[in-house]
Amino acid sequence: MKNKIIPEYGYLSLNHVGEQLCGDSVAVVQPDDDTQILVLADGMGSGVKANILSTLTATMMSTLLANNVDFDDCVETILSTLPVCKDRNASYCTFTAVQVSGGRHVQIYNYDNPEPFIIHNGKSEPLYFLTGEICGKQIDRVSFEVQPGDCIIMMSDGCIHAGAGVTLNYGWEIPQIMKFMQANFRADASAKYLATLLTGRCNALYEEKPADDTTCAVVRIRERCQVNVMYGPPGKHEDDEKAAAFFFGLPGKHIICGGTTAKVAARYLGKELIPDNVNMDETIPPMTLLDGADLVTEGILTLQRVSEYAADYLDKNRRCYDWAVSLDGASLIACALFEEATDIHFLIGSAVNSAHQEGKSLGYQMKQRTVENLMEQLKKMNKNVTATYF
Repeated sequence: MKNKIIPEYGYLSLNHVGEQLCGDSVAVVQPDDDTQILVLADGMGSGVKANILSTLTATMMSTLLANNVDFDDCVETILSTLPVCKDRNASYCTFTAVQVSGGRHVQIYNYDNPEPFIIHNGKSEPLYFLTGEICGKQIDRVSFEVQPGDCIIMMSDGCIHAGAGVTLNYGWEIPQIMKFMQANFRADASAKYLATLLTGRCNALYEEKPADDTTCAVVRIRERCQVNVMYGPPGKHEDDEKAAAFFFGLPGKHIICGGTTAKVAARYLGKELIPDNVNMDETIPPMTLLDGADLVTEGILTLQRVSEYAADYLDKNRRCYDWAVSLDGASLIACALFEEATDIHFLIGSAVNSAHQEGKSLGYQMKQRTVENLMEQLKKMNKNVTATYF
């Protein structure tokens, strides 16, 4: 049985101004249903060399930990494997490694990155690390139990250097960052949103010209939440009631996409479809109200916009402030799938829409590509995505 409490990961990076590659890297692995591992690595300097150092460190550390290699041996292996920078005669890369077991037990190992902290009950609190030595390196570590709603905030030193000599005299210290995150914290905010919040503030302090690679990674402990999406009517009309019964029998939120699909749902529920012309975005078709469904939208155009938002979310997440506050169908679906859901089930109908076939610009193949592309994007967000076809 799946854990009811799970960690949700989100991270975002800013490249050093003028660099195509980021000197920070993040790796996330899940060796089993009970264990999740995140490693944030910061390579020395910036550009290609730093990117190589951090990528190797994050990948090796997460892989070794996933294979139950002792942490001391992980550090020794990494230090003996990393290439040496000829300019500085050092294979230097800082890192923070977080392992969550059973959704509640957390272990953090930190080497020279800014000290992680936790947001608990809406308040930023320090973590109390113990310091030890491995291979001559000072390693901080801490173990503790978390509760649903707790958020662990990690960062590279680009965060604490933000604004130094530009908008601030000496940079942005950890107490200030903790205060900022507490002031802007929302209990329903996703890990990715919180990471975006911090990196966005750092970028502003840098006046959008980061003088260092800057990364924030967040682990949010949360309860599972299922969202179900019904998209397209069944291939056979006689399967309409069976498909609707299956869909509404699923636990969680129910979203219906497409006008014909909405009619199938309305017939099954014995309810009336009511046009909703309030809070419309003129570029997105209007929604419909249906008692028994959480959200009813137009189909392919709306989901194409959701997929655009998903592509941006997986990249720099620049458009999150658009869909997070908008009330059109695409924005509301994005909020439900990106922010709320941990588990997403798609019910996909195989009927061909004759109206789409006439124009030849849309159609069954495009509909399938749209929904399958969106499902792949959601999987990359570490969502548990499943599908049933009718």
